[in-house]
Amino acid sequence: MPLLGGVRPPIASLIALLPVIAAVTAVAVGGIRAERVPQAVVDGERQIAADTALSVGTSIGAEAGTVRRTVEAYTATGEATPTTVLKALASARKQALGSALLDSRTGRPLAADGEPVPLTGVDVTALASGHGAIPPRLVTSGGERRLLYFAKVRFAPPGVDANEDQAEVRSRSERQWLLVVSGALPALTAYGDGRSAEMLDAVGHVLGRAARGTASPAAADSGLPAAVARAAKRPGHRIDASASLPRTDPGGERTVVGWAQVAAATGRGDTDGLGLTVLTSRAVPTATASADYTRVALTAAGALTGLALLLGWVLRRTVQRPLLRLYLSAGRLARGAAGRWPGAFEELARPVPVDGFGESARVGRALESLRRQLLGESGPQSLPAPRGPGYRTLTVAAVLLLAGWSVPMIFLLNRVDTATAVPAAVVADQQARTEIVSNRIRRSLDQSYTDVGELAARLAGKSRAARTEVLRRALADRGTYRSLYLLNSSGDITLRVGDTPLRTSVHVPGGSGIATVNTSGRIPAIVAYARVPAGAGRAAPAGAVLFGEVDVNVLNSLLARPKLGSVWMTDGDDKVLAASVGYRAFQALPDTGLTGLARATRGAPGTVGSANSAVLASSAGPSVDAAAPVAQSGPAARLGWHVVTAEPAAALRLPATQARQRTMAVGILGLTVGAACLGWLYVVVIRPLRAVALAAERLAGGDRRTVLYPVFHDEVGSVARSLELIRQALAQRGRAGGYGRAVIPSQSRYENRTPW
Repeated sequence: MPLLGGVRPPIASLIALLPVIAAVTAVAVGGIRAERVPQAVVDGERQIAADTALSVGTSIGAEAGTVRRTVEAYTATGEATPTTVLKALASARKQALGSALLDSRTGRPLAADGEPVPLTGVDVTALASGHGAIPPRLVTSGGERRLLYFAKVRFAPPGVDANEDQAEVRSRSERQWLLVVSGALPALTAYGDGRSAEMLDAVGHVLGRAARGTASPAAADSGLPAAVARAAKRPGHRIDASASLPRTDPGGERTVVGWAQVAAATGRGDTDGLGLTVLTSRAVPTATASADYTRVALTAAGALTGLALLLGWVLRRTVQRPLLRLYLSAGRLARGAAGRWPGAFEELARPVPVDGFGESARVGRALESLRRQLLGESGPQSLPAPRGPGYRTLTVAAVLLLAGWSVPMIFLLNRVDTATAVPAAVVADQQARTEIVSNRIRRSLDQSYTDVGELAARLAGKSRAARTEVLRRALADRGTYRSLYLLNSSGDITLRVGDTPLRTSVHVPGGSGIATVNTSGRIPAIVAYARVPAGAGRAAPAGAVLFGEVDVNVLNSLLARPKLGSVWMTDGDDKVLAASVGYRAFQALPDTGLTGLARATRGAPGTVGSANSAVLASSAGPSVDAAAPVAQSGPAARLGWHVVTAEPAAALRLPATQARQRTMAVGILGLTVGAACLGWLYVVVIRPLRAVALAAERLAGGDRRTVLYPVFHDEVGSVARSLELIRQALAQRGRAGGYGRAVIPSQSRYENRTPW
């Protein structure tokens, strides 16, 4: 018999696999424990720390990039003095605490402005000699921590003058200056009521803190910041790693702590090497109700084990044992019909037992009739039509029994009201993370607004070629815009660099701001614009406006965050402008509940409103949703844009959701395995046996012409081969005539046949 053929393998697999699934049920469902602080709350604090650290890193990177772009936009001439160069560069950085211009080759100060720039421990010559951008440095000045930003000053190529001293020309061409700007650390913001945030250095010293509501800083625990700093420097730790830790308070609450390193969003960036870590904490109430799923798991596992034993016993008694007896009886009759050794005809003297029901009983009755015909005791006889259930009914009943265990596990067991199962702390964390995302969007839009304003000022008085070069360099350096273009007073594009604009509106706005310039299409056209000032000489035409069309993929990347679910940015009419998932511009939010939540964030007329959150039910299942306005102030505040998030409740690591998911999983697994094993039994045994039963009854009724071909090399195939030998013997006897002793086929007819 082949390894996977016959009646034994599917029944043995069913008996063996169902208890395994029962054991999995007992371990997976019974292993769920309701902790005092759900894991979803701990995960939420960790993600909030990571989001806050990302915002800090983005602020540092944006400031470093602004300093570099300011210096790159300025080209010093050979006659420029350090004082005039520093005055021109420092005037563009109003928030700088101090700035200095140094000689790159010697590190000697050439000019200074504002507070003294702390350069202790900074090797200026080594920094200036390297290639590429110089990352910021964290230094100490008078007990205060400062961030130093660096940029190399570029000089215009010296002109050729035959009367000028060549040594002086060479000295100017080799001149290298380094601008150093001193700034304060980015201000921390604590998101969510009752949460505190601290910024730590590489050794665990607190550099800054913020709190919201009645929060108490986690740094009050003197050992925690140092422990976090050590964990952040652990060898092999990812630069963007984050973690969380629940701490027990004397008042019965538990403080959930999260930390994350300040790092660039992708790859290496300006924050690498600073050793900054953000530590957030929040006191949450402990869960009072305990949920124990052990009893449910053991009951379900015991029921499945009992069901496996019952099905195994029934299938062995009604299918396996009768079929094996048929296999032996059919072989015995075939040997008796062939008569190839002494005493072979005595095999025909033993009656064929008729066991079981259904197809086995039908084949048994047909074999008994054929045995009597071989002995000459009777002629062909028609057997009664089959009545009652057969093996197919038995298979369906077995599947229904398994469904009786699996369906309640999938659809009924461990079903809870998600709105009450989700802790309030998880809903609050979703709202806090939504506020962080909206703040990142606001900063990006504000930066675009500032960039376009600075570019517009630089275009004043320049020729067309010079303006083209300025815009082309800005487009390549920033990577934020699809295109930069100038509009005249009639709304016509007079100069463009980058892709073709997506605008459909030709209205030329006054002043500066942020807007959308299309109302349909697959991609929204979000622009920052500013009027180009009139300049002397070859000035830009009167009424010219510079537009910077923001690449929507940049906004999409800002919206996407781990464990936040689906995120959308909507306009004032609740139409989608950007999203972390696939979308079409200006389409409605996927659920009316999300639209209502976004509208609920709006305040009184003339105000931007505040963030809101709730647990909503939708067609895809319950989810934890939140909405927050993009900006409370600034150029984006008047737009009325919102950020809306939706995290499926099933994705949260809560005991209730875990129990439901695991119960559904084992239910589906049990039904799949049971149906597969029973389907295997039906295909390999029951369906071929039905065909053999029909052929045996026809043979017993006198059909000597239909040849029986075995389909499988198993018990059913062996019965079919035996019936074919019996058919040949009866057919030869019929041709010889008479009802006496069966005619024995000659030996030569079987020399080339496979023995039974």
